[in-house]
Amino acid sequence: MKTKLTSSSIQSIIQSGEGYNAEFKIRVPNKLKEITEEICAFANAAGGVLLIGVGDDNVIHGVDIDNAKRSSIQNSINEINPHLATDFYPVMVEGKTVWVIEVNSGSQKPYVISGAIYVRQGPNTQKLTSVEQMRDFFQQSDRIYFDEAPCSGFKLQSDIDHKWFEEFRFQSGLSKTITQVQIIQNLRLVLEDGNFKNGGVLFFGSAPENFIETAVLRCIAFEKDNKTQIIDDKTFGGPLMNQYQLAMQWLKGKLNVRYEIEGSGPRKEIWEIPETALKEAIINALSHRDYYDKGAKITVELFQDRVEISNPGGLTSAISLADFGTKSHSRNPLIFGLFVRIRMVEQVGSGIGRIKDLMKEAKLPEPLFKTDGMFTVILHRTVERTMENRNGGITLSKTAIKMIDLIKNRPDITIKELAISLKISDKGVEYNLAKMQKSGIIHREGSKKSGFWVIKEYTRE
Repeated sequence: MKTKLTSSSIQSIIQSGEGYNAEFKIRVPNKLKEITEEICAFANAAGGVLLIGVGDDNVIHGVDIDNAKRSSIQNSINEINPHLATDFYPVMVEGKTVWVIEVNSGSQKPYVISGAIYVRQGPNTQKLTSVEQMRDFFQQSDRIYFDEAPCSGFKLQSDIDHKWFEEFRFQSGLSKTITQVQIIQNLRLVLEDGNFKNGGVLFFGSAPENFIETAVLRCIAFEKDNKTQIIDDKTFGGPLMNQYQLAMQWLKGKLNVRYEIEGSGPRKEIWEIPETALKEAIINALSHRDYYDKGAKITVELFQDRVEISNPGGLTSAISLADFGTKSHSRNPLIFGLFVRIRMVEQVGSGIGRIKDLMKEAKLPEPLFKTDGMFTVILHRTVERTMENRNGGITLSKTAIKMIDLIKNRPDITIKELAISLKISDKGVEYNLAKMQKSGIIHREGSKKSGFWVIKEYTRE
């Protein structure tokens, strides 16, 4: 017989808050179908726990449910088809009665109520209303959501990124008194056989690419507006949040960033492409990519005139072109729910609209979205640059400006040292040096080994 949740484990779930696999009800709702819909959604996803007597502010109120009401709730649950076994019982928590309904991920998906399918989407329950949504659900049910599938060989102690796990605990407001194992159980990151789920490996693994080959993000910079000449190429692994941070850092080093200082406050960074638009596009790629596709990686491609962020898997059939930008349906609901917990996803289904609004506010062209095969977001850059050679009217990239500053401090600096300092390839350094030599901004005196660089006078904007 399955072990029931204890008072301490329920307190731990309450401290973790509502999410992909936890739902709170302060009292029994007048319409019992509200409870049944949540249970149906849990069964169609990864399972979950519904607590009655707890507010969505994580405060325990307690609730009394007599036998008649309990029977009515059970009868409502029995309307789910096919039949779904649940555990329904009371537990005393801090001197108050909390009723628990535990739901396992169903083995006979889809589960329906009155012909309707309900699924868990982040911290919310969503009713599938269109044929396209239902078709996509059946496709996913047939092969199982990738982030819910087991990842054999992954070990908690040796393979998890403990530093990032503690940072996640802090960002999601989880108490230090909750053990790591308890949090993992609450978030349902492991299966009943003890194997970690792919979603847990991707989100918390120190090197998920060791277990899931394509679990990396590649950043490529091109010389011009096409893919003829690569000047920098980096691949980032580690937890998904680490991949996001390194990609943003890489972009910041190559895009133009100016600063505004208001009064005595801290300076404000203004990116040539709005930083939040880039964040939304990258988090979207990490959350919604098709990890079953082993032939492609997430890519961030930087051109002279634009940035393209692509991930394997176009729109799911659950999202029609008419719904695009207003509704969300993730291929990886477990991963999506974890990003929601640390507020990297501000509002479910609003990311595309926010990107459009940010580009409009920045007076940039409207973003383009390609949805066939690969899902690609195209964000066009500004034409301004951060420095000009006033005498020659030469426009330079931010990388070139940093290179000049390094040379100014150390005229004998080598190509290898420049590459390390700028975090670009030797080829990228050589490309920028050749461009500046051709423009007359710098020239070399002496030999390759013992010579040094001479910089022509320049001014900054």
